[in-house]
Amino acid sequence: MRVLSPHLGLRTRLVAAFLLVAAISAATTAALTYREARSAVLEQAQDTAVGQFRDRVAALGPGFPLDAPRLRSLCETLAREGKPHTWIVFAEYAGMRASSSDRPTSQILTEQLRRAARENAHASFQRVVRDDRAWLTIGMPVMFDQGDGRHSTGLVMYAVMPLAPEEANIAAMVTAARNGALPALLVAVVPALLAARSVIRPVRDLRRAAAGIGRGELGTRISVRGSDELAQLARTFNESAVQLQSSVDELRQAEERARRFASDVSHELRTPLTGMLAVTEILDEEAAHLNADTAAAVRLISAETGKLATLVDDLMEISRFDAKAAGLHTDEVDVAEAVRKSLQARRWEDRVACELPDGVRATLDPRRFDVIVANLVGNALRHGGEPVTVRLRPEERDGTPLLVLEVADAGAGIPPEALPYVFDRFYKADAARTRSKGSGLGLAITRENVRLHGGTVHGANGTDGGAVFTVELPRGAG
Repeated sequence: MRVLSPHLGLRTRLVAAFLLVAAISAATTAALTYREARSAVLEQAQDTAVGQFRDRVAALGPGFPLDAPRLRSLCETLAREGKPHTWIVFAEYAGMRASSSDRPTSQILTEQLRRAARENAHASFQRVVRDDRAWLTIGMPVMFDQGDGRHSTGLVMYAVMPLAPEEANIAAMVTAARNGALPALLVAVVPALLAARSVIRPVRDLRRAAAGIGRGELGTRISVRGSDELAQLARTFNESAVQLQSSVDELRQAEERARRFASDVSHELRTPLTGMLAVTEILDEEAAHLNADTAAAVRLISAETGKLATLVDDLMEISRFDAKAAGLHTDEVDVAEAVRKSLQARRWEDRVACELPDGVRATLDPRRFDVIVANLVGNALRHGGEPVTVRLRPEERDGTPLLVLEVADAGAGIPPEALPYVFDRFYKADAARTRSKGSGLGLAITRENVRLHGGTVHGANGTDGGAVFTVELPRGAG
């Protein structure tokens, strides 16, 4: 069983635990104090009464033999001498019984006490609870002296004393302890709050620091106070933050070097590639006049040069995104017409089915939107299966007008394990595609262009098979 719910705050649990310990300690102390005080009060009353009764019985000196009136007179005499405690006196002698009350016997006197009183020359006593009331019973035989020692006269005197005053004193102590417990617990709240604060403060500092690290504020540190476990935790956090900052700095520097290298290589390759493309165009025109082997080699060189040019262009484009140098040059365009022009420029209009409603206008960067359409449709034609379908529809979500573009193919779809990675750079779900026409950067560039417009893109498998890529753009992208 859980004493404190984990859903409560740490401060609440600490204060509750502190007060619980304080309450248990107070209750335990009160219980032990009550037991000791009760024993002390009862024993004091008992010792005083037993000693007093013993002295009074020893001083009786009654004449023997006794008759009933004389026996009752002895009980009344002893009863009057019961100070400060009031007791009722009973006597038993030779089959006669008498008392200082209107009853000659008492149900409070037990056979155990009677037997002990007859066998013990000294006083015997017993505490008895009857009808929820406590009584002290005392039994004392009357003795006489002879030359060979003391002998019993056969007369046994008993005293029955109510312990109501002592029980009242004990009840008053219990009441006082109970009434003092609540103020004590209220006072304990102050050190409980102080103790909780000493624990909560470093925990809050640690939480704020961890949140800062999560936001990328790697210079966040915690002030270390003291030398306890929490202080050691703060030191460990600071040391970990220093190591993390150092590692991240190294990674950033390495990433920056890699980006600079890709950008520099792309620019350096661009100039010779321009010349190579011009040459391959001339060779393509002359390939028909060459022998078969030479023509095949020329066409292979031309195709590979085109692939290299595409890769260099894509590398330069992705480098601009990495350098935060890419920007939008927006204009209000007819989206359906923009899609048709993109397909026509690449001679795909006969291979792609379109569902393009007229009159859909949006504020977009025409060049970058063309790249989005071309990359998604080209990817579907290369890696999916025809027919490829482009769908366009306007939507409104949470009061924001959206432009939704879907590109679906009829291929085998995307393997489930590859879905989270299809927009990663150079990722190809099928190892057999490593020699495909694409650069491996098309979908990554598409995602960057969509993000630049403030939109989203995701890939999935259609219910009827094939892959479906969905682009959502705000119609007022700026």
